[in-house]
Amino acid sequence: MHFVDAKGILSAQNGMNLYRGCTHGCIYCDSRSACYQFTHDFEDIEVKQNAPQLLETALRSKRKKCMIGTGAMCDPYMHCEEQLGLTRQCLEIIDRYGFGVAIQTKSDRILRDLDLLKSINEKAKSVVQMTLTTYDEDLCKILEPNVCTTKRRFEVLEIMRENGIPTVVWLSPILPFINDTRENIEGILEYCIRAKVYGIICFDMGVTLRQGDREYFYKALDKHFPGLHEKYHRKYGYAYGIPSDNNKELMRLFHQRCRENQIEGNMNKVFEYLHAFPENKGYEQLSLF
Repeated sequence: MHFVDAKGILSAQNGMNLYRGCTHGCIYCDSRSACYQFTHDFEDIEVKQNAPQLLETALRSKRKKCMIGTGAMCDPYMHCEEQLGLTRQCLEIIDRYGFGVAIQTKSDRILRDLDLLKSINEKAKSVVQMTLTTYDEDLCKILEPNVCTTKRRFEVLEIMRENGIPTVVWLSPILPFINDTRENIEGILEYCIRAKVYGIICFDMGVTLRQGDREYFYKALDKHFPGLHEKYHRKYGYAYGIPSDNNKELMRLFHQRCRENQIEGNMNKVFEYLHAFPENKGYEQLSLF
C-alpha cells in the first residue's frame, strides 16, 4: 500500500472512499475497469491518510445532518483496515457530529466497529449493507477468495439485527453459467429472510464487464472454469451488460420472495431509504424520557 493526501473526501452525494483498490480478489470486480484510471496496481492500496481530518472539516461545516455513505467503490474493511483503522476513525467522527452512516462491505471485520454503529444508530441511523452473490461456500471461495464467505456474512447480518441495526443486501453480480441458478438465488434469499433484512438491491441477474475488469475476469475463468472464457466471448462478445439466460425466471422468484416476506425489493425505494436521514429521531428518543 501507499499513502496520499487527498484534496477532498465527500462526493456531492455525501459518499466517501477512504481507500483506492482492493485486496479481496473478487474475480468480477468492476472497480478494476480502465475507466477509473488507476495509476498503480489494484492490490497496491492507495490510502487517503488525511481522510479523517477532511471528513471532520466537511461535517463541521454542513448546515444539515445527512447520511454518509462508504463502500461503493472500495471495501472499507479490507485487510489494511486492521492496521490503519481509518474506517473506525471516520465512524467516530460521524458519531461525534450526529450524522448517519450507510456502509457497504463483504467483510466480517465490520463487527469490530459494532459499538460505533450502535451509537450512531441510537442518535441518527446506521445501515449495514452486505454483498451476497454465492450460496455455495466452495464456489464463493473461488469467486471472492480473500474475504469471508457468504455464510459468515449472513451471520454478520444476524448480529446486526440482534443489535437493532437495519441491513440491506446487494444481490449482485450473478454470473451466467456459474451462479445464475434457482438453487443459488433461493439460498441467498433464505439468508435474507432469516436475517430480516430491510431490502435487497438487485440489478437483474447478470454482470457488467468492461476493459480492465473483463480481462481479469476471463483470466480467472481460464484458471477455474476451463472453456467458459470462450463460451462468454462467443455469446456476449465485448458487451458491457452480460445478462443471464435465466434472468426472467430468477427475477420472478426474487420479487415473489420479497413480497411474501415484507422485504423491500424495489431498488429505488431501497436507495431512498439509504439516503434518508431520520430528522426527528433525536426528538423521538428524548420524548421517551
